[in-house]
Amino acid sequence: MKTAITEMLGIEHPIVQGGMHYVGFAELAAAVSNAGGLGIITGLTQRTPELLAKEIARCRDMTDKPFGVNLTFLPTFTAPPYPEYIAAIKEGGVRVVETAGRSPEQYMPALKAAGIKVIHKCTSVRHSLKAQQIGCDAVSVDGFECGGHPGEDDMPNMILLPRAADELTIPFIASGGMADGRSLVAALALGAAGVNMGTRFIATKEAPVHQNVKDALLKATELDTRLVMRALRNTERVLTNKGVERLIEIEREKGKNLTIQDIHDEVAGVYPKVMVDGDMDAGAWSCGLVVGLIHDIPTVKELIDRIMAEAERLIRSRLTGFLDGDISGARKVA
Repeated sequence: MKTAITEMLGIEHPIVQGGMHYVGFAELAAAVSNAGGLGIITGLTQRTPELLAKEIARCRDMTDKPFGVNLTFLPTFTAPPYPEYIAAIKEGGVRVVETAGRSPEQYMPALKAAGIKVIHKCTSVRHSLKAQQIGCDAVSVDGFECGGHPGEDDMPNMILLPRAADELTIPFIASGGMADGRSLVAALALGAAGVNMGTRFIATKEAPVHQNVKDALLKATELDTRLVMRALRNTERVLTNKGVERLIEIEREKGKNLTIQDIHDEVAGVYPKVMVDGDMDAGAWSCGLVVGLIHDIPTVKELIDRIMAEAERLIRSRLTGFLDGDISGARKVA
């Protein structure tokens, strides 16, 4: 399957692994790239630019296919040295960067000078247009369904994706709710050139996280995520647990007077406790509504091959069947 994204990134399948804190290590990124997608190393999971350089080198030992690095520009308790991280990415020969959070505008000259393709994650059409204006090569359009930060507009992908298609001239990929061949075909039909999957890739054999995390994803349904930090206009969709329920109770008590310090213990330093130690009640960690579509833990290659085979069956058989007057497959998935 060729799309504007596969051609731009030099990949076989229009599937990109989103950057995820304490998940996007070399093991997962290499597995996704080897399976024909674009794997992503999460830059800020590496505590220093030197450690990121080592992780990039480690990934190079595992794959000869293209992979990228995520750089997230969000309010943090300590400001990362972004220029040094970008230097490590450049020196590591990485040619794709997924940016997220605040606008990457001030870092675009350095990224473009290094010949890097920039895909910026956006939760609205206006932010997507701004990304296009500042020179981003593509955008990842995040609907309200997504894990992590869905923005403040609460716009689902059924509306957001065609709106992006109406307005943008650069390619975009669909993020939020992406899990299988149905997701991919729907995203393509709505104007996207591929999909970005985050939560779904956590539930794979290669994902370097504690088994408790994968088991939690299998057990959860689409009713088990919560939105936190809305009062701070830093909304995050997370999987519910005891730590999240504590956080929500603090939010209720504080109301509009809530500060980030009030919930520090429930949001700071949580990811190592969850992803490494398997403490599922430690606090808030990102999880999308797509968790309701996760029913197994395949290898990355099995997952991607299954998505692409299902997508082809849907396009060639089910959808063309409708045009040919054959409604026998109307209720079939593939």
